[in-house]
Formats: sequence, C-alpha cells, structure tokens
Amino acid sequence: MKRREFIALVGSAVASPFVARAQQPAKMKRIALVAPSDELAASAHPIYDGVSAPFFDELGRFGFIEGKNLVVGKYSAAGQPDRFAPLAREVVDTHPDAIYALSSFVSFAFKAATTTIPIVCVTSDPVAAGLVSNIARPGGNITGSSVDTGAEIWGKRIGLLKEALPKLSNIFIIAERTARWEGPYGAAVRQAATAASITLNAAFLDGKLDEAAYQRVFAAFEQDRPDALLVSDYGGHNFGTIGELAARHRLPAMYPYRFIVETGGLMSYGIDLDEVGRSNGYQMAQVLNGANPGDIPFIQITRLQLTLNLKTAKSLGIEFPATLLGSADFIIE
Repeated sequence: MKRREFIALVGSAVASPFVARAQQPAKMKRIALVAPSDELAASAHPIYDGVSAPFFDELGRFGFIEGKNLVVGKYSAAGQPDRFAPLAREVVDTHPDAIYALSSFVSFAFKAATTTIPIVCVTSDPVAAGLVSNIARPGGNITGSSVDTGAEIWGKRIGLLKEALPKLSNIFIIAERTARWEGPYGAAVRQAATAASITLNAAFLDGKLDEAAYQRVFAAFEQDRPDALLVSDYGGHNFGTIGELAARHRLPAMYPYRFIVETGGLMSYGIDLDEVGRSNGYQMAQVLNGANPGDIPFIQITRLQLTLNLKTAKSLGIEFPATLLGSADFIIE
C-alpha cells in the first residue's frame, strides 16, 4: 500500500497568534456538524466519518476535545434537498458557537439563515458559486475548503476506467439532476466519453436519495446493462448503498472517494478526505479561539488520489495493468 504524506499548513499554524491561545481553551464550546445525507444523524456516514475523524484530530491538537470542552451536535437533511433550508434555521435557533457545513447546498442554506454564527464549510468553488466574493479574504461569517477539482477530473476518471477495462464501450453515470450536470461538469463527462468512443447514459436521481431510489436505478441496469458505472461526487449520495448494489449486480464502478474502495468498491479517483478534514479542523480551531471567519482564507484542496481494490478486481475477473498499479496511491489487497 502506498500513500502520499499529507502536507499540513505548518507555516500558517506556526505564524498564527491563535496557536498559543489554543492550548488552553477558556470555556466549553459547541459546534453543529451538518450534512445532507440520510445516514449521519443515526450513525456516522463513511464520507463524513472520513472527514470528521481528521477534523476532530486537528481540533484536539489545538486543545478542543469532544466530551471535555467541546460539544458536537450532528444534524442531517435526511437525503432530502427540501430539508436544507428548514434544517439550517433549526440549527441556527440552537445558537451554536460555530457550524461545520458539509456540502455546497448545506453551506448556501446556512448563508441564508445567519450572518453572525461562524461557518466552516466544504464546498465547490466558493467564488464561482457565489458563496463568497474572495478566496483569500472571504469576508462575512464563512470560510472553509474548496474541493472543486475542475471539470476535467471526469475525463480522467473515464480514462482510468478505460485503462482498467480496455473493452469498455458503455457506461452509466449515477448522478443527481442539478445545474452542475447541465453545466460544465456534465459537458466534460459527455465530451470525455465521446473522445474515448464510449456510449454514456445517465441514471438521474431526483428527490429523496434513499435505498429505494438506488434500487430502482440498479433494477433498470438489469434491462440495459452497462459495462461499468461512474458515480458522481455529490455529498448527499448514500455511497454505502451504491457500493453494495454494485457488488450485488457485479458491476465495475469508478467512485469519487477512497473509503468506498476500502469497503469493497473497485476503484476511485478523487480528493483526499483526510486533507479536507484537517484543513477544516485548523480553520475551526481559529474560529473557536475568536478569529473572524471572514479573515481566514479558503483552503483549496488540489491533491487527487487513485485507489484500486485487487480483491474486488479478481472477483470481477479484472486484472489491472501494471501501468495502472504503478500510478495508484493506494492498493487494497
């Protein structure tokens, strides 16, 4: 197994006046962790667990420890987009010291709900989306990390799938029907598929993203079976259910996050969730120590990781070429 080391924001941390103060937080702090998925409220969703574990590790490094001087409320929109706005208002009414918003849609809901409670968020390009006006000095009450990797990542994912499956000719993408699909991201997927001489079809999910919705999608695959699946990186997805159904239907799939491959998915290419969590933990520590979030620069997450699962490949009769294995950041055996 190979792994590139996470390069922390050491220089910023050393220079920050908040580091010395962070060793002994003055009083109990309360934060709200808010996600779009339906799994978070009942138990840790893998994607948010993947972000929150390094997030809380970093907070602990600055002296904020859950159960000791930090209270964490976990909230979920239950996979329902129409819950974003009312949930944001409900959380704001509890008056937390800060909010950790784990998607672009959730971030916008909180922007509309409060101009005073500090918000640390995970979002796409915050300037292009209109969340803030400047990455270096966002202003207002919002900072966070930008996980926008550019539309070209979809071409890379299709290329990697093609490398793993040389005879690939027909793929389905599982995506939410949003403006992103109608904009540059959807166009990039379609263009990449055309360039690779691959037929692309989209399985759109509308409304609540529950298990029944995914089962309907996979049932349709049985009638028009693709060679492989491409799964979008929408944070509201129930990736565990997608992975289980892909395994049950014996469909090779390219995922956006490593944790899905660690639990049995074939391959993934996307951002490092550890880097996201640690970056946001660093920002949240500054906020809890009194910094103005509008003065804290957004952190742009740019490092991408390729993860391959050899056991899953073998079960599907796939042999990864040596070139693909050589370029992998993680190999699950």
